[in-house]
Amino acid sequence: MLFRPTKRLATSLALLACFFTAGLSRAEEPTVPALTLDEAIQQALTKNYAIRVVSFNAPIARANLTTQWGRFDPSIQLSYKFKESGDPQGADPITGARPPSYIVSTDSYEAGLGGLMPWGLRYTVGLSTVNQRDSTHDFAHTYYSFTGVTFEQPLLRDFGFGAGLASIRIAKADRAISECEYRQQLTDTITQVIYAYNDLYLAQASLRVARRSRELAASLLAENERRYQVGNVAESDVTAAKARVAFRENSVLSAERSVDAQSNALRLLISDEHTLKLLSGPIEIAPPPPPAAVTADTAADFREALLARPDYQRSRIVVQRQRLNRGYQRNQFLPQVNLVGSYGYHGIGDTWPESRHNMDTRDTRSYSAGAVVTIPLTFAQERGRLRAANLQLRQSQAQVEQLEQQIVVDLGNAAAELTSTQKRMVAARLARQAAQQSLDDEIKLHRVGKSSTLFVLQAQEYLSQAEMLEYAAAADARKAVAEYDRQVGRTLKHHGVQIESTAKSVAVTAVGAGESKAAAPAAPRS
Repeated sequence: MLFRPTKRLATSLALLACFFTAGLSRAEEPTVPALTLDEAIQQALTKNYAIRVVSFNAPIARANLTTQWGRFDPSIQLSYKFKESGDPQGADPITGARPPSYIVSTDSYEAGLGGLMPWGLRYTVGLSTVNQRDSTHDFAHTYYSFTGVTFEQPLLRDFGFGAGLASIRIAKADRAISECEYRQQLTDTITQVIYAYNDLYLAQASLRVARRSRELAASLLAENERRYQVGNVAESDVTAAKARVAFRENSVLSAERSVDAQSNALRLLISDEHTLKLLSGPIEIAPPPPPAAVTADTAADFREALLARPDYQRSRIVVQRQRLNRGYQRNQFLPQVNLVGSYGYHGIGDTWPESRHNMDTRDTRSYSAGAVVTIPLTFAQERGRLRAANLQLRQSQAQVEQLEQQIVVDLGNAAAELTSTQKRMVAARLARQAAQQSLDDEIKLHRVGKSSTLFVLQAQEYLSQAEMLEYAAAADARKAVAEYDRQVGRTLKHHGVQIESTAKSVAVTAVGAGESKAAAPAAPRS
């Protein structure tokens, strides 16, 4: 007797073969480890474009500081000039003849070293030679040489180290401001990564809950169809279950789209890819660590925030910068009174070595002294600049006070959010446990005919909502910790971020909990 497999048996064997083949193919595929939060932060520090853009500011500020210091570097001054002038002579009144013109040819050579001192002195130390020839002496060479020093010293405007070093001190303030902006960008990016990571995990949890809810609805539909065939439930119960399966299928599709969107948001923070490869599908991430138990002490943490927050330190440096600018503009409001002078020795000869030798003997001394006074009639420009500097200083001081007020409010809100999310986690966990127990009870009653399909579907909905509330509460608690760290200014310290800066670049080193070190991008060499 031949054995003929039934259609159901053949289908079962085919499905079993498919599952076995799929299992082998999955076993052959390389598994990609899930991305952890520490790894995401390190990738952001390495690849994030916002950090990379801000990292240019510090070396640019250092280059500007080098430029300001360069104002005091001495410079070599070399020059050569040739000049020929003719002096026409008048006609003889008796003969009417016009004698030839008087012609003078001059070659001028100058070599010197000049510069500016920090207290405002301008100086030139050098040597000059003039070779003068004229037609009266048959263009014989006559060399006049001079060596000495000339100077110009301001006595009011531009006098002193305050005015002379103002631009350097302002450039140093700009450098410090750029470093604060870099630290602020690091803080903001790390916080954004934590937010995006938890939002992605919440979206993935929402997808799991939606799929589980769909499976529960499908299981109830299969049970209702089986019981309807034996007459234990009405056809309306089957219809209600079918409608719920379709509704939950829509929830699954929405959750899948949310996972894609949140993956793109996280990838935008942790990747430097700028082609269509950026949209490569969902990111597989590991469960984030449980929320840290943080106790808020707003009084102590406010004092810490004033010392640690980069934006507050930046505002304080801006005040110092505006105070330097006001001091410089006050100096520029003074009249310009400059003391000028020179001192040196002359020499003359038929050749340049002879004139140089006579100059070295120091027989002919030459010196001059005087003053140059320049007083604007209205001081309109000076008054306008000084008034603007005073207003800018007052404005920056008001901005510091405004930021202090904002820190108080933001810190208070962050502390309240910490307390609220911790309470929400406890309440959400209890609600999820109660919803699970309620669903289990409804399923038992429905199987013995003491409950309806509608009650079971409602219990499933309540469980899905309770699970999402628990996931959301945990995600909000982790984000609340990150936000509180940002408001206090301890984000970089909490994540082990150390800034390494040199004269030409700036970079960071991040050490996650139990992770290896990763270096952030160095700014381009200036």
